[in-house]
Amino acid sequence: MAPTLRVCSLYPELMNIYADRGNIAVLRARCQWRGLGFELAAASLGDAVDPTAHDLFYMGGGQDRDQALVARDMSENKRDGLHEAAARGAVVLAVCGGYQLLGHYYQTAEGERFPGIGLIDVRTEAGKKRFIGDVVVDTTLEDLKPTTLVGFENHSGRTFLGAGARALGRVRVGSGNNGGDGTEGCVQGGVVGTYLHGSLLPKNPHLADYLIRRALSRRGMAELAPLDDSIELAAHAKILERAQPRAGER
Repeated sequence: MAPTLRVCSLYPELMNIYADRGNIAVLRARCQWRGLGFELAAASLGDAVDPTAHDLFYMGGGQDRDQALVARDMSENKRDGLHEAAARGAVVLAVCGGYQLLGHYYQTAEGERFPGIGLIDVRTEAGKKRFIGDVVVDTTLEDLKPTTLVGFENHSGRTFLGAGARALGRVRVGSGNNGGDGTEGCVQGGVVGTYLHGSLLPKNPHLADYLIRRALSRRGMAELAPLDDSIELAAHAKILERAQPRAGER
């Protein structure tokens, strides 16, 4: 019997201001096209996380007010469950505000500090300039084809990686984590954090498959059946083409 990918969406009604719910739709579709099962659960304010019930956790970005509520709730209700789930091999994909709250802390421009849950070794501090525009990243993930990731960034946070984390990739176009060190995103074990919107996975089907494969590998699935990704990769190529003029501006 084909395995089922069990996904938990964290704060879907609060952390979704960039329509990144499309990432869930892609995971669902790519499982169903292969005859794999797909189950979606949600955990919001006040809900605990069962570390054994899910293969993949997803969290998007939110407004500052909502992010403050979520930061407190994650520390009080979800920290231990997410740490245990990651230690058991579950995959986590976090975008923008979700990415920031998985780290040690997020500090606003006014100096207020919201605690993260320390699942990844990163820290984030707000800057005065907002990073907006297309992003092209040469990924550090192994065996991904194409080797680029594309998306759109819109954030004022400056995220810095500690020794325990490595970058998701190197920025070819765009600002990435902090506009200074050339990195974008974070990979630490099965946790992937990024600032890439757009949504991320529709134009990066190779990353979607990486997440699915890793999430199901602990149940013995080593390979995924190939799919016709010509439409998705055409969208990927269009972003590459559109972003090239910005490369000369850097």
